[in-house]
Amino acid sequence: MIEIRQATIQVLRALVAIDSVAAQAPERAELIRAWIADACHVLTIDARAAAYGVLDYHFFGCGFIEMVMVDPARRRQGLARILIEHLKSVCVHPKMFASTNRSNTQMQAVLLQTGFESSGHIDNLDPDDPELVFYCRMTPDEG
Repeated sequence: MIEIRQATIQVLRALVAIDSVAAQAPERAELIRAWIADACHVLTIDARAAAYGVLDYHFFGCGFIEMVMVDPARRRQGLARILIEHLKSVCVHPKMFASTNRSNTQMQAVLLQTGFESSGHIDNLDPDDPELVFYCRMTPDEG
C-alpha cells in the first residue's frame, strides 16, 4: 500500500539509502536531515521508503519542489507523479515552481504530465546543462 506523509528523522537512513546522489556525496545526508526538519515528504510502499519530495517556500515565497527522489529500484512506476500530485495538494501558495536539468528528460515529462508548464531556464548552475524552470498555477482545490 502506498502512503505519503511528512518525513521524520526516523526515516533519515532510509532516505539516504534510496538517494542516488548520497553514495557519491556524503554531505547529502546532512542536506536530507535539514529537509526532514522542514519540508520533506516520504512516499512509502508497504511501510518502506520508496521516494521522497521536498516542498518549500524559499523561491520568492512561492511553493517550490526542491527535490523529488525515487529509489532507483522503484523508478518508472509512476511514483514521482504520485508524489508531485501530493505536493501540489499540500501547497499553501497559489503558485508552485519546480526545476530540473535539461538532461533530465524523464523529470521534465513528469512535470508536464502533472500540470506544470515551461517557465524559463537558468544557465551556469551545471556546466552545459541548464536548469529548466516549470510553473503550475494552483487552483482552490489544489492548495
